[in-house]
Amino acid sequence: MDLGLADKRVLITGATRGIGLATARVFAAERARVAITYHTSDAVAKRVVEELGGDDRACALPYDLGDPDSIRQAVAAVEERWGGIDVVVANAQTWVWINPEDVPPYQDTPMDHWLGLFRENVEGHLWTIRQALGGMRERGWGRIVLLSSVTATHGNPGSEMYSAAKAALHGLVRGLMWTRDGVLANVVAPGGTLTESLEAVDPVLLEQAVQETPSGRLSTADDVARLIAFLCSEANGNINGEVVHTAGGR
Repeated sequence: MDLGLADKRVLITGATRGIGLATARVFAAERARVAITYHTSDAVAKRVVEELGGDDRACALPYDLGDPDSIRQAVAAVEERWGGIDVVVANAQTWVWINPEDVPPYQDTPMDHWLGLFRENVEGHLWTIRQALGGMRERGWGRIVLLSSVTATHGNPGSEMYSAAKAALHGLVRGLMWTRDGVLANVVAPGGTLTESLEAVDPVLLEQAVQETPSGRLSTADDVARLIAFLCSEANGNINGEVVHTAGGR
């Protein structure tokens, strides 16, 4: 199937590892032009750009979910470089704890930490989409995917603040679905996904997650990336405002 992504201008936030990197690779394979954002390592970002086809086909921009100026500058740089943005994949996130036993009780979590985590995981995406949406509407075509998590609906020990932030994205997409002008917006909600982040998780907990997954395995980053690419493509004619889980049936 031709996804119609050739030369589409794609912005993927947080795309130097995990699901973001896998998604950037899928778009590059479909001959899209791919802008990735990063938060920490210039060197890693440069290596990813080379992998995606070099400066003619890709670029990397510093980006901070908690800094609206950083977000505005990143979006503006992509629009200046390529004349617009057709696709936004809001993948970047702020997360602190991996293992449930590392998470302090909710009532003991400092309020400034709670607010910081929530605001970055919600407001950062609000700012990103706001900056790119006007151009999509003017050109009469656009695709938006926000990355959530099954914890938004299923919960997880110690996930109160993270789940609340991800659930807010579900509400956001239900508003964005009324944008019209050729713009479709959806949420992808992975479950436990085999990325670098899971390397720190207790193998016993991982095996428990596998046993609780109807498909009998955890998703890979490529599983999630292919779904994102479809939702962001010409092949998606009218899927809009949906929360699509990719968690093996969990």
